Amino acid sequence: MQIFPTDEEVELAADLLVNKYNVSAQLLGRLFDTEQRDQANSILQSLGGDRLTTVDVARLLVQRKGPELFTGSQDVTRQLRLHLAQQLSDEKVQTLFEQYGPANSNISSPSFMRKPLVEKKWHAGKHWARGFVAALGFPTIFAGVLQPNKVPTIQDVPPLDVPPKLADFQENLKARMLEVLARDGVRTRCVVTLPTGGGKTRIAVEAFIDWMQPRFAEGKYLVWIAQSEELCEQAIACIEQMWGSRQFIGPLRIYRFFGGRDIPLDELRGGGVVASIQQLHNRIKSGDESLAAILKDTRAMIVDEAHRAVSQMYDNLLDAAEHICGSDLFPVCGLTATPGRTGLNRAQETVKLVGRFEAYLVKPDLGTEYEENPLRYFREHKFLARAHHVLYRSGREYTLTDDEVDKMSREDDLPAGFLKRLAADKQRNLLIVRRLLSLPKDTSTLVYACTVEHAYFLSVILTAQRRKSGAVSADTPVTLRRALVRDFKEQKIEFLCNYGVLTTGFDAPKTECIALCRPTTSEVLYEQIIGRGLRGPQFGGTPECTIIDFADNIRRLGPPLAYARFADYWSDEKTEGE
Repeated sequence: MQIFPTDEEVELAADLLVNKYNVSAQLLGRLFDTEQRDQANSILQSLGGDRLTTVDVARLLVQRKGPELFTGSQDVTRQLRLHLAQQLSDEKVQTLFEQYGPANSNISSPSFMRKPLVEKKWHAGKHWARGFVAALGFPTIFAGVLQPNKVPTIQDVPPLDVPPKLADFQENLKARMLEVLARDGVRTRCVVTLPTGGGKTRIAVEAFIDWMQPRFAEGKYLVWIAQSEELCEQAIACIEQMWGSRQFIGPLRIYRFFGGRDIPLDELRGGGVVASIQQLHNRIKSGDESLAAILKDTRAMIVDEAHRAVSQMYDNLLDAAEHICGSDLFPVCGLTATPGRTGLNRAQETVKLVGRFEAYLVKPDLGTEYEENPLRYFREHKFLARAHHVLYRSGREYTLTDDEVDKMSREDDLPAGFLKRLAADKQRNLLIVRRLLSLPKDTSTLVYACTVEHAYFLSVILTAQRRKSGAVSADTPVTLRRALVRDFKEQKIEFLCNYGVLTTGFDAPKTECIALCRPTTSEVLYEQIIGRGLRGPQFGGTPECTIIDFADNIRRLGPPLAYARFADYWSDEKTEGE
């Protein structure tokens, strides 16, 4: 199935918009965003190009929107569809109205048929969308791409392909987890710690599937708790793969208990419940009957990113579980990153975490070399890529407002309003684009933008410079997002720009460069981002990865930017810019 327009289809669409249907520069500017159009014009001229013509703007718009060129209910999109409909002959409009207009309509004049046609709800890839673009002469791809049904709240997992074998140290960790479970039973409390990219999720899933398999048959539950929907989906993908590969006779039922989803009581059959801590917290307060039923029959709980489990939400969850199940509860396992000397989860933090769980610490038994420096050990044995850190000093200076300082104190990171200011800085964007264009061609690069619009903007500029790129956000339809991720993994596009979606639950082991255009003070977020590029050859990744941090002089910042706390991760470091 075709997902994106070809270069020829882009050129044809731009030509039709401007030269056949006379779409004005003003309307094109509004569709593209007038400020971004003007900034794109300036940046492209600074890069040696000519001033954008109306056809150039149309081409950039089509490249940015792709199959979603006519999709949406925004006024400006409806205005485009109406303008195009007004250019059609009365005969074509009448034919369209007879096929797709409202039933039993008494409208007989084509002059009055255009508006009700344009106001029809646009369903990407469906009959009306296809008929509309066909009548206009646009390639079918611009009718949009059919999207799958919504991700189910409950699914049954069939057998799947066999995954790659675990490394020896991973097999050892899994065996030790099972030993602890066999020895301590319901009183099991453990914390599994590994460097980022070491396979914590898979090891835990395999061990607990072995532990839970006979209990699943009795209608019991494994509860997996994560911080975000992306991490929840990552866990589901791993559970699905591991269960399917074990050649069990029956399917495993998985319940999505995040994103506001409800689990009907009469659908509870035992299985894996993947939940966000935020939803669990809210449902405990509301007295959710399904959650109470699940906790009553829970036989194991895994807490991903367990360094966050010192919060009140986890206290409330475990208190509620103890009230329902008694003081013995069930096995509880935390997963967290290996402590480094200056990185995320310092040694004392892990000790505190172990104390919080009253837990047994499960870590690789790889000798003194590993104990002294886990990250260096994993790099030298090619489990992790060698990370080359580039600190690109932009020379740009910003001052946080009082409101931004206040929001930062509450949100523990730079607020969205400040990131929006960075995204709008033309000079900063020019520096970013120039640095990205300096990368060797076909370098697989993940770009972390300041905002959703910033991600699309950077992608358009890179594409205009004949460097294959794409952009994704939480609003990108599932089919398009999957296709872009697939094309990135297959190295059909060089740059995949994003905002807020490619931090966790995303696997592209051949990533060669990560460009952080958005500053962050969050150690957790920063580690998740750079983790996308740290997988080494032993795990199917790359021997080296370049991490580029675009650093600005931010006054009133308070805590240092996160990159300053990750020196242990770098094989080497250099400064550029200014």
